Amino acid sequence: MIFGNLPTTEALGAVLGHTTRLPDRVLAKGTVLQLADLAALQAAGHPRIIAARLEPGDMAEDAAAQALGTALIAPGLALRLPGTGRANLIAETPGLFRAEAALVDALNGVDDSLTLGTLADATPVYPGDMVATVKIIPFAAPAAAVARAAALASSTPALRLAPFRNLLCGLVLTTLPGMKPSILEGTITAMQGRIARLTGSLLPPVQCFHEASAIASCLETLGRQGAALLLVAGASAVVDRQDVAPSGIVAAGGKILHLGMPVDPGNLLCLATIGTTPALVLPGCARSSALNGIDFALARIFADEPLGAENIRRMGVGGLLKEFSARPAPRIGRRS
Repeated sequence: MIFGNLPTTEALGAVLGHTTRLPDRVLAKGTVLQLADLAALQAAGHPRIIAARLEPGDMAEDAAAQALGTALIAPGLALRLPGTGRANLIAETPGLFRAEAALVDALNGVDDSLTLGTLADATPVYPGDMVATVKIIPFAAPAAAVARAAALASSTPALRLAPFRNLLCGLVLTTLPGMKPSILEGTITAMQGRIARLTGSLLPPVQCFHEASAIASCLETLGRQGAALLLVAGASAVVDRQDVAPSGIVAAGGKILHLGMPVDPGNLLCLATIGTTPALVLPGCARSSALNGIDFALARIFADEPLGAENIRRMGVGGLLKEFSARPAPRIGRRS
């Protein structure tokens, strides 16, 4: 591609480099100049213009964006028609957006003219949400580079959408003497909202005293009712694998897989399973509808994505969701 200051008389078919205002019209940046445009430019006193002229082997920006965007399409993702060298990928169904960082980096390394930006990996998305954008930086890209990038994108999917499943969930709420009913009501409301956003549904919640055998009995009841995900909101936060709520899961035939997560709020999450049914002891912050660690875990479960100890341990980057000042700042300098 040749880019520079061209005589207006020689710019037929060139791409206008900058938006130019004329007395009777505005020629937008990226306009492919026609005879009428050139005549208007000359009449307005523009003997020369900044423009780009494509050479053999160049692909126009919109065509290049469409070629790479098409190669990135995956089930649940659609391509919006390109304009000004940009093509956007849009979610068609609720789900968990997944991006392979190494592959996205590789695509961005093919040529300076080609760029791909995406949402963060493991972001919940809904129909109409933009998940990625392809942008061609100049007015054209080398066709050979576009072909290499498209082949790379087609051979190993860089983007995908894991659709949410309509899971039936069971919720156990434990109580202690003096506990306000409004706390339980708020927990139910917050969890109903979370589950609905993930396309799931909630069985009538059950309550019991904060004791292992009572929790086990409630979990067994919910399992018989068809719960595909079991949740325990304890009256007291979990501090150990042997604590009351985890012990209730074990008493129901379950196994504790992991305690804790590097997401704050949400540190005190307990991941378990009862047979093939995932079970979670919720952190106290699950009583709030604000984003916290339980949202990270639920999104993976509803999308049928792996959720084990190693997955949770890798949530630390991006896991600080709230600023804390739990202790005074240390004094710096010489003590007197």
